Amino acid sequence: MSDGLFDLPGAPAPARGGGSLADMDHTAAPLAVRMRPRSLDELVGQQHLLAPGSPLRRLVEGDQPMSLLLWGPPGTGKTTIAAVVSHQTNRKFVELSAVTAGVKDVRQVIDGARRDLSRATGAVETVLFIDEVHRFTKAQQDALLPGVENRWVTLVAATTENPFFSVISPLLSRSLLLTLESLTDDDISLLLDRALVDERGLDDEFELAADARDHLLRMAGGDARRALTYLEAAAGGARAKHEQAVKYAKAEADDEAEADKPAERALIDLVTLETAVDRAAVRYDRAGDQHYDVASALIKSIRGSDVDAAMHYLARMIEAGEDPRFIARRLVISASEDIGMGDPTALGVAVAAAEAVQLIGMPEARINLAQAVVALALAPKSNAVITAVDAAIADVKAGKVGPVPPHLRDAHYAGAKKLGHGSSYQYSHDDPRGIVPQQYAPDVIDGTDYYKPTRRGGEASYADRVTAIRKILRDRK
Repeated sequence: MSDGLFDLPGAPAPARGGGSLADMDHTAAPLAVRMRPRSLDELVGQQHLLAPGSPLRRLVEGDQPMSLLLWGPPGTGKTTIAAVVSHQTNRKFVELSAVTAGVKDVRQVIDGARRDLSRATGAVETVLFIDEVHRFTKAQQDALLPGVENRWVTLVAATTENPFFSVISPLLSRSLLLTLESLTDDDISLLLDRALVDERGLDDEFELAADARDHLLRMAGGDARRALTYLEAAAGGARAKHEQAVKYAKAEADDEAEADKPAERALIDLVTLETAVDRAAVRYDRAGDQHYDVASALIKSIRGSDVDAAMHYLARMIEAGEDPRFIARRLVISASEDIGMGDPTALGVAVAAAEAVQLIGMPEARINLAQAVVALALAPKSNAVITAVDAAIADVKAGKVGPVPPHLRDAHYAGAKKLGHGSSYQYSHDDPRGIVPQQYAPDVIDGTDYYKPTRRGGEASYADRVTAIRKILRDRK
């Protein structure tokens, strides 16, 4: 049997490692495992999946057979949902890891599930949980199809990658796709509060300082597992410091009664947290001045072509847990505002980075954002596009909105010709140059130059072209 295969609940763990989500020894388990919710009502976040009558509730509370594909970033509750299924349903629970399991393991589980269903008495259904299903090859995913299609197993598969690219279509069409969202700071904060006081967690032994909490939320980045792992590491450091302080206080106590006085809870402060996770706090408030100051510095460094400074500010935003979608949006804006036609490909680079953020998420998307920052910082700069559109908008606001010239008006309706609409329009493609000298702008702004291209980068060629085109268009004699 593969290292990645074990049954839940009640079945003995395989000889070569592993343990079950249901039966793990909680005295030695990590805090993130000990604090896993035992019911849907204990889940934090993902409220869109927990409404009455939702597929997830029907699977868990109604004990209805259906196969689920859980897609979301790390630490959002995919494995937790599997654990809830193992606790709350009357089904046999089997877990496979796509990292270690093979086709043989998949078929073994399905064959066992089919035998369990065929029993004359005591028939039992099987839930098969597969973590990181995107790591399965096509052949391994194909091996799941008979069990899913015939409902010999109820599949609960988890993936951090877009299933439309990483899961075969037949399996995707036979499963209900549930998308999990990154947890908010409020969600993570609630989990921390639970872990601090719950007897399964830290059992009210510690106090978490406000600045340490803020830093922990930034480092977690919406990942519950990471938040609890860091909290546990910091708690270990705080306990050691506290025990040392209590020991010293007893040694210095004036009398025995003072020495026996109960100590206060150990404090997890910012220094202890930083030491425990070897990661210094980034002075950054996502809701305050730092949020806007650092974002502004990033864009101004790109505008100033200082690629190193831009990379520094990008790193600060990433390390502070800034929403990568916010960073991507700022880059898309900069690509047109500060680069424009200096390098027309810059917008495509920025949009591609934004799409990559949505597709793969953090931390990998930091590479895509960095590539966009380098490309934008080193690109030739031009603000001619934003200057042009803003100048045109200013004229419109000032009332320069004369009537559309008659030859440009819509002529596709009865009576249009009688009004002279479109009658003198000249079709540009009939001219060898592709341009004919006729008026396009209203009289009130005819001859106004809004777009004033620079001679930097690719825009130099546009400068020559716009000059030649304007000469043709305005030569109407």
